[in-house]
Amino acid sequence: MTNLDPMPSVEDLKAQAKRLRTQLAVLNTPVSHSQSLELLAQQMGMRDWNTLQARASALSNHRPPWAVGDFVRGRYLDQPCAGRILSLSAIAGGRYRMTLHLDEAVDVVTFDSFSSFRQRINATVDSHGVSVGKRSDGVAHLVLQP
Repeated sequence: MTNLDPMPSVEDLKAQAKRLRTQLAVLNTPVSHSQSLELLAQQMGMRDWNTLQARASALSNHRPPWAVGDFVRGRYLDQPCAGRILSLSAIAGGRYRMTLHLDEAVDVVTFDSFSSFRQRINATVDSHGVSVGKRSDGVAHLVLQP
């Protein structure tokens, strides 16, 4: 699943059904609320409203807590960092691939006599913002604040 928002939430679907019902009434084709829910489900390629509602509910549990353009704070290589999300895509296992552009570059080298600064970070994180990649001491590369 690479699309982060494949269908609207259940609340949005109900609002769409209400708008459909209102428009049909204006066209002298009144339908009940349950009929408008069923029509909406069929329009979206589902067998019935219950199927559409179940699918929308299941998918809403997999939406990330961030969006492209969001400002985030956290720690990268155990150093404070802050920046914007440039890209975000869902991958298998409830994880997300993201690219961050940091406001200030972070030194990714721990030696005193050498430095290498990085301002753009690519990471795979779980739904809590903790990266899958870890340092040799077990600390996650990236940890975003909630």
